Amino acid sequence: MKLMNRRNWIKNAGKITGAVTAAPVISATVTQGRQKPVLTIAHITDVHIRNGDNAPERFKKCLNEIRNHKVDFFLNGGDSIHAADYKDVTREKMLEQWSVWDDCMKSISGYQVHSCIGNHDPWWAAPDKTDEMYGKPYVVKRLSIPNRYYSFSRAGWKFIILDGNNKNVSLDEEQFAWLSAELNNLPKNSPVLLMSHFPIFGATPILVGGGHSDFKALKSLFYKHKDKVRICLSGHQHLLDATEYNGVKYCCNGAMSGFWWEKGDAESAGPYFYQETPPGYAILKLFADGTVTNTYFPHQY
Repeated sequence: MKLMNRRNWIKNAGKITGAVTAAPVISATVTQGRQKPVLTIAHITDVHIRNGDNAPERFKKCLNEIRNHKVDFFLNGGDSIHAADYKDVTREKMLEQWSVWDDCMKSISGYQVHSCIGNHDPWWAAPDKTDEMYGKPYVVKRLSIPNRYYSFSRAGWKFIILDGNNKNVSLDEEQFAWLSAELNNLPKNSPVLLMSHFPIFGATPILVGGGHSDFKALKSLFYKHKDKVRICLSGHQHLLDATEYNGVKYCCNGAMSGFWWEKGDAESAGPYFYQETPPGYAILKLFADGTVTNTYFPHQY
């Protein structure tokens, strides 16, 4: 099974370094002033929701905890459901997972949730490609997002949501052109937050792989717009990492599900940890001058 292979490979790779660590609260901060933030945002990723292990109830508890942070909206980094992408996943199993997701989302029904597509979200085992539930278009529908990649603006900030589920984990040519145009069309010094499922840049791709293969092209594009691009959020790795390069903060914000809602193994740093990273979520505070804080809150179920 692909998921188990990935777990074993990453577990072995993690023995070579202690670079990714867990702490009660981990903060990646780019801030210059004490001004009041214009937005407070929750970033959840890799929920992998499913029945079993009391996962729905535990997830709802986390969502209620996040509400206490008085967030303006949620960013969901993908892999919302446990796994629809394997060859043996039936239509019924895929729909069951989405049903659990829908039920959990009722607990934050008053909030907007802006999502991107994770690699485990699309169902590829449909009888043929004309099936309405095949692939990414159905995920777009279930997550109530406008497209597989899109953008929106709030309180002077631009939010750009990407789809890296393409050849070699990258932006396709059409999407890269669209992203370039989005950045070109923004006024000078307009602050931008990007969210992708896979890390674009950081320490975890060195540790375990799984990052964007087009990271050099994206890095160069961001440098061209270094007065705009402030932070890139990701998940996928289930590991915690904050890296800054050319003034851009890259934050891989762990996983809501930790060790896929399971307790993990004896080599983990704690129960439900994935390697050294506890399950959790991030709270971001965005300021009018383009500065931003990203703080990870571990959640012990």
